[in-house]
Amino acid sequence: MMTQFAYQVSHEQFRPSDLIRFAKLAEASGFDAIGSSDHFHPWSERQGQSGFSFAWLGAAMQATTIPYSMVCAPGQRYHPAIVAQALATLAEMFPRRFDVALGSGEALNENITGEKWPDKASRNQRLLESADIIRNLLDGKTVTHKGLINIENAKLYTLPEQRPRLFCAAVSKETAAWAGGWAEGLVTVHRPHEELKAVVQAFRDSGGAGRPVHLKVQLSYDTDDEAALQGAHDQWRTNIFQGTVLGDLPTTAHFDAAAEFVKPEDLRAMVRISADLEEHVSWLRADMELGFERIILHNVNRTQEKFIQDFGMRVLPKLRQIKNQL
Repeated sequence: MMTQFAYQVSHEQFRPSDLIRFAKLAEASGFDAIGSSDHFHPWSERQGQSGFSFAWLGAAMQATTIPYSMVCAPGQRYHPAIVAQALATLAEMFPRRFDVALGSGEALNENITGEKWPDKASRNQRLLESADIIRNLLDGKTVTHKGLINIENAKLYTLPEQRPRLFCAAVSKETAAWAGGWAEGLVTVHRPHEELKAVVQAFRDSGGAGRPVHLKVQLSYDTDDEAALQGAHDQWRTNIFQGTVLGDLPTTAHFDAAAEFVKPEDLRAMVRISADLEEHVSWLRADMELGFERIILHNVNRTQEKFIQDFGMRVLPKLRQIKNQL
């Protein structure tokens, strides 16, 4: 299967109307798909946005023709029945164009309910219950469940001809292995090649063999290396911490305080920073060797149009040629 290359729309960073424009430009420039974040709060005050993803998806998918995916955390901010209804509605309107990756969430977004923020083990259990509820509802069943999630006599009356695939969003190899037991696919984030290979293999060895795996790549591309570095530092320095920190800090102010002493060079461990398109091709070629169905490209700085056009014209064609040789 030919690897698809998706453009990531970041609701934390841009107004919904701008993201519609970027999505249309991405399709026109040769991107195969769109990936969407889903936030209630941005990671930092400098990002400064946070539109409602589900509302945006209906408009964006009407304005374009390519497939979409999103990461969503059911169980606290969203009851899984409402997630299932939203997924069914989008998939009915736009058949075979929508998948979702379910994750355990971050306190940054979920704490708005005022409920206690659970530990990671409890969040994973809640995610598994939510995934089962969503899957059963999308399969047309009447669902009653008592547990970390409660639901009674729920049934969806509007169903798509084909339900969206339910991926799991996982960063660690331990979570990836756990996801292999229930998820229909895996979404993970880039890291050094051997670490990334271990995450993918953990999923495939634990029940996920033959199922699709998607990769989200965080990069910073701009007119020159210094602009790419400073743009990444301005927009993404709150996002380079370990998963426990990202999951548990409760507010945007906490993230800004945690990132106060992050230096621009510190970003390089988590973001691929370069103005050299050939360097990006080389990085992505190594990713492709691991057999990803889709690679989602997130340019974390604010220079979106140049990124979309330059990658569409000078990177994606080379990657497709490489795929034919692998």
